[in-house]
Amino acid sequence: MQIRDLPYADPGEPDARSGPRFLVWLGRMQLGGQLKSLSWGLLHFLGIAALPYMVGTAVEAVIDRSGTRLALSGCLILLAGVAIAAGDTMLHRTAVTNWITAAARVQQLLARKTARLGAALTRRVAAGEVVAVSTGDVEKIGWFVEALSRFAAAALTVLAVCVGLVVYQPALGVIVAIGIPVLALAVLPLLPRATRRADLQREKAGRATELASDTVAGLRVLRGIGGEELFLDRYRRASQEVRAAAVRSARMWAVISAVQVLLPGLLLTVLVWHGVHLAREGRITVGELVTVYSAVMLLNYPLRHFEEIAMAYSFSRPSAKRAARVLSLQRTEAPGDTGLVDDRGTRGGARAAEGEQTVAGRGTADGKVSAAAPGGGVLTAATPPAGDLYDPATGLLAPAGRLTAVVCGDPDAAGRLAERLGGHPAYTTDLPSVRLGGVPLDELPLDTARAAVLVQDKDPVLLSGTLAALLDVPASGAVSPERALAAAQCGDVLAALVQGSTADDPMDAHLTERGRSLSGGQRQRLALARSLVTDPEALVLDEPTSAVDSHTEARIADGLRELRADRTTVVFTSSPLLLDRADRVVFLRDGEVAAVGAHRELVVTHAAYRAVVTRETEEEHTRPDEHTRAEEHARVEERARAEDDSVGCGRSDSPGHSRHSGHSDDSGSGSGSGSGSGHSNRSGHAGRPGLRGQASGIPVQTIDIEETA
Repeated sequence: MQIRDLPYADPGEPDARSGPRFLVWLGRMQLGGQLKSLSWGLLHFLGIAALPYMVGTAVEAVIDRSGTRLALSGCLILLAGVAIAAGDTMLHRTAVTNWITAAARVQQLLARKTARLGAALTRRVAAGEVVAVSTGDVEKIGWFVEALSRFAAAALTVLAVCVGLVVYQPALGVIVAIGIPVLALAVLPLLPRATRRADLQREKAGRATELASDTVAGLRVLRGIGGEELFLDRYRRASQEVRAAAVRSARMWAVISAVQVLLPGLLLTVLVWHGVHLAREGRITVGELVTVYSAVMLLNYPLRHFEEIAMAYSFSRPSAKRAARVLSLQRTEAPGDTGLVDDRGTRGGARAAEGEQTVAGRGTADGKVSAAAPGGGVLTAATPPAGDLYDPATGLLAPAGRLTAVVCGDPDAAGRLAERLGGHPAYTTDLPSVRLGGVPLDELPLDTARAAVLVQDKDPVLLSGTLAALLDVPASGAVSPERALAAAQCGDVLAALVQGSTADDPMDAHLTERGRSLSGGQRQRLALARSLVTDPEALVLDEPTSAVDSHTEARIADGLRELRADRTTVVFTSSPLLLDRADRVVFLRDGEVAAVGAHRELVVTHAAYRAVVTRETEEEHTRPDEHTRAEEHARVEERARAEDDSVGCGRSDSPGHSRHSGHSDDSGSGSGSGSGSGHSNRSGHAGRPGLRGQASGIPVQTIDIEETA
């Protein structure tokens, strides 16, 4: 594998059971590159090891006054120099290639895992740890892969030199054969302590990175509450802990380096002392003594790679452990299954079907479900299904081609249900699968389920880049970015992007990370436009307008209804404006469908629904008899008809009839003003205080805001 061939078409399926197993798997995947590097490393190190013998031969030739042998020795030394230079050059080239390709493989694996897990990743692993794994840890894993081939070549060279010296001069060769392994193994007792200190350093560095990432992500909020100094002090303390841990780790590695210098020096001293005595006794020649001495001196170079591999392993092992932890994550493990739900959306066992509705289709030989396609064929896993979106657990039904609004008093329960409607939920559940057109989404491959149902959660993320890149998502092509932006009422957002950019075209304007330069409502509308561009068969939106003012929200509701005509759309909201424009409203209570109907009907006839939407108690709207309720219903209908025109032109008649009191979280909207003063409380699924008039359909008492202030 060459660098120019990156990225890998398939990085493979890693062995993520542990850090060492992951490193072994990575080494196997890099086997071809490792063998190339080993070959060039052997040429380099054996060339170095051959120099002492050639120098000794040259010394003997000078003593014997043999010009022929001296010339031959010179030629061999020159040849060894060429081998050393060529081997070193190619060893570095192949080793660095191994490093880069291994790091690229790990990054591809992490990117693939991140894409498959989606929101489940940050629920189980902190964002800072993911950043640390994909940056610093990848580099350290690549370092170990690079050092492995050099170490293997150095170890084989040391072994060859020891055997060669024993054969060449047994009297001195035996000392070298005993001393060299002692030198190589002398640092082993120190490695566990050095590894523990390195692990502690990496752990503290990961915490500091996580703290920095979280601080940057919440910087805007911190500035609002004056918490910058508090988090700065926390990061400063974490940074000092990292520094102290790094110093302690460096001290241990300094001791290991000192041992690697001291022990070879002692070996050379003993070797020279014994060799001189042997030479004085005439048992060895001067040339043999020079050869053995030079060989031991030059062995210090390959022995250095023993220290390098120890250091590389100690630093890469915790990094590989963290990477393996991320790569081993699965989406969920459902009770009753025989295996995990893997990243591709296949289960190890059959789902519990108790209480599920029978699927209008037929099973295949391998147990997968196939439904009848509209044209009479069979719907395969690669074909996104179509039809009604149905949840057997709650009884929620979203008819095909209709806009369905869902009201739920518990925001967390609503978020979980929204995720389940997309299939393959990232949390443990034994509930039956949501069905689209009668096909269980959990039984489809993850990619197919995602193509059929798109879920936008409460806090969608905007990636940095141009607006054109943000909207360049897999889509059907039926909805252009311009139409999606218009439906999401992004006109003021485009103007703001052009004003803050050098580009004349807003599509070329640059968005900062997570869109931090935009207001909350502007980010929300861009995220909605991105979802509309994809034009999925079924679109699930969780509170898509919670940070938008009432007038802009009314226009968004109209644009959403028009753009998603004849497409299945589910909106989780408690906003009367959105609820009033839905084809049907489903009210969930205690995890089950409690009521279905039109908003204006439910708000009068269903006290619990009214309490969630308006955040008023049921007792406040309880009437003593049906006659009073009928009169109230008539007044509501008359008021609603009278206010339709007012809502359409973006104004309200009085402070008491404005759903918001004039202030909105969306500072980027130019139409967010209304009568009165104060501010709105957009509290998500739990409803909003003070919702009045417009589409709420409730007779209320007008309050003089100035008087209450």
